[in-house]
Formats: sequence, C-alpha cells, structure tokens
Amino acid sequence: MRYLITGASGMLGRDLQSTLEGREVTALGRADLDVTDAAAVLAAVRGHDVVINCAAYTKVDDAETHEADAYAVNATGAGNLAEAAAAVGAKIVQVSTDYVFDGHATVPYAEVTPRAPISAYGRTKAAGEELVLERNPDGAYVVRTAWLYGAHGPNFAKTMLAIAASRDTWSVVDDQLGQPTWTADLAAHIVALLDADAPAGIYHGTNSGAATWFEFARAVLEESGLDPERITPTDSSAFVRPAPRPSYSVLGHEAWAAAGLSEMRPWREALADAVRHGALTTV
Repeated sequence: MRYLITGASGMLGRDLQSTLEGREVTALGRADLDVTDAAAVLAAVRGHDVVINCAAYTKVDDAETHEADAYAVNATGAGNLAEAAAAVGAKIVQVSTDYVFDGHATVPYAEVTPRAPISAYGRTKAAGEELVLERNPDGAYVVRTAWLYGAHGPNFAKTMLAIAASRDTWSVVDDQLGQPTWTADLAAHIVALLDADAPAGIYHGTNSGAATWFEFARAVLEESGLDPERITPTDSSAFVRPAPRPSYSVLGHEAWAAAGLSEMRPWREALADAVRHGALTTV
C-alpha cells in the first residue's frame, strides 16, 4: 500500500507519519501541494492507494470573514482529492470535525445525524464531507474528530501548561462539553480502519467519554503533577469570539463496532499516556 498524507506538517499529519513508519508514505505539507489546484492534486495522488487528507483551513474565527478562503481548502480541496482518488482507484480518508453539528444535542451525535453547522468553518467542513462522499462513494472514509492535542503543534493542553508557568490562577469555560483527543490515538485508529478494509462511510474519531474545557484543563495540570485547584470555572460569556462554538460536541462511536473495531480509549487514559510520552512538553 502506498499512502499520501496531505496537510502532513500538522499535529495529526506528523503522528500519522510516525504510525505509518516502515510503509511507503508520501507526506506533503501546505508548501508542497495546493489542494485547491485540481491538476496538481491529480498528479500528486497518482501512484498511491490511500489518501489521508489532513489539509484544512482551521482558523475558526477568521473563517467568519474569510469563508471563501476556508471553502477553497475545506470543501473544494477535499473534493479535488476525492475525485483524484476515485480516478486512480484509491481510497480517501477525509478528516472532519464536530463543527458540522449545531452543538444543541444532549446525547452523543450519531454518525448519521444530519449536519447542521452554525459557523463558517463548520459550513465549509460540512461541504467538504459532502463532496468527498459524493465523488468517491465507495472509497471514502469521513473521520470526524474534535478537541485535538498532541506533540507536534500548539494546542489547548500545551497552552494550559504554558499559562501554569506564568500565572498562579486563571479561569477556563465550564459550559462546553466535548472529547479531548490525542492525535497519536487518532492516527492509530485511522490506520487500523484502513488495515481492516472497513466499510466506507462516516466514523467518529474521538477518545471516549466527555469533559468540559475546565475539566480537561484541570486534568492536564493534575497529570503533569501540578495543582488543578489553580484553575477556576467560568462560562462562555467571558470569552466572546467571532465564531460560535458548539456547546455540546460529544460524538457517538457506533460505526467502529459495526466495522468490528474498538472505539478509541477513554480521554483521561489517553491524556495520562500522552503526558508519560512527553507529548505536552515537545516544542
């Protein structure tokens, strides 16, 4: 199997390269491939059996005023990759997001729940899902994830440790619920999905369980040997941003079981393992 990773310089892209070590992998970052260029995409995809698309416009707030730019990467680019993959008989994994939902649920979102994004970023990622599934229906995996942290890039968990080094106390919102997800775990599950030749379709790639940002922040400190009581809870009204955030981002994992695979492990177990492996201290 020959693998192409796009967006390969990001947190997930780097962990995918590690997970696929020893296999034939082409890793292309933003500077190496413009996914909005259909001809360049087709040339890059040729000779590969699997495309894993981690390329994305992820500036959630900026997307509110630059939706066309976000759409170009998150929708048009994803569609280009899916069409090219179909043309050469390759599979594609499209990494997507909890932002395709409205965040108003009270029970975990099933994979089949209709998309209902409430932000520009969410709209562009939802459009990307639709294009990928439409253009490569028999060979497309949409893997939705959320609340990512890992060794290779800035993220919430690292930010909490940076704040801990400079401030005695601070506040974190306690009214948004989601699933902290270690990119190393997600990379391993994406590869397992492909190795199992699982049915095409939508999968939710998040560590199991749920936490608020406040609970996640306290856990980061506790696992790092710091005092979690330094963090106090607040609500989202204290941190108004241009793009609305889903208040409930818990994703269900039924598709893994249907494919004969296990869901990702509990988020707290993954976080402890990430700390043991130095994933939050890697620059």
